[in-house]
Amino acid sequence: MTSLADKATTLLALHTAPEILVLANVWDVVSAQVVAAAPGVRALATASHSIASTFGYEDGENIPLELHLDMVSRIARAVDVPVTMDFEAGYGDAGSTAARAIEAGVVGANLEDQMKPLDEAVAAVEAVLAAGRSAGIDFVLNARTDAFVRAGADADRGEVLQEALRRGRAYLEAGAPVVFVPGVVARDEIATLADGLGPNRLTVISVPGKSLPARELQELGVARVSTGPFTQRVALTALQDAAAEIVAGGVLPEGTRALN
Repeated sequence: MTSLADKATTLLALHTAPEILVLANVWDVVSAQVVAAAPGVRALATASHSIASTFGYEDGENIPLELHLDMVSRIARAVDVPVTMDFEAGYGDAGSTAARAIEAGVVGANLEDQMKPLDEAVAAVEAVLAAGRSAGIDFVLNARTDAFVRAGADADRGEVLQEALRRGRAYLEAGAPVVFVPGVVARDEIATLADGLGPNRLTVISVPGKSLPARELQELGVARVSTGPFTQRVALTALQDAAAEIVAGGVLPEGTRALN
């Protein structure tokens, strides 16, 4: 069995490789197993929103950390590839949460800054990385800045872009290998962020009907693209559509595979 340290090293290498790392986020054991078995999948990321929804909680650290970690642990034990967790803003103690996540079997994580004062956000990044060192692994922190997702509709995009770069550079200087900037889908904004942070330092989220294809993001120098809650929504859309079809007198979709 691959050691946790080896999985962490593998996950870090996937972020710096020439080929973009594409992560279809998962939320339970069966979704993890199905995605891990898909051709080309090299790592998994959990989706906090999706795990919370699975248990009937709203997103935003409303699901108890113990329940969240239990599901993540089950996912990590069910697959052989490296797993990175979304633990939101760290549940009040980013370092402690990172240590517990590592005990659960994950080797990377997303950490939201929620636009807290920069010194506080940097301290949280440092605490997470320290937890990784204490565990003897190169923990892959995807340091997230909420500059775009928390900006008002009338905010100056140029100013928001510069704030995202300011924060992202601070997290990189603190030791985070990559910076996650959700809320950007425009080619020019992504190009500016990738240039400003450096090659293989930027990660983004793929939004249905809005985002650039992964191959084009790779050309712009993006290190990683993930799907957040959208993969669960893809599955739920298919489920609701199938239910509506059969209740209306039809049949289940042809080509449905026995994946569980």
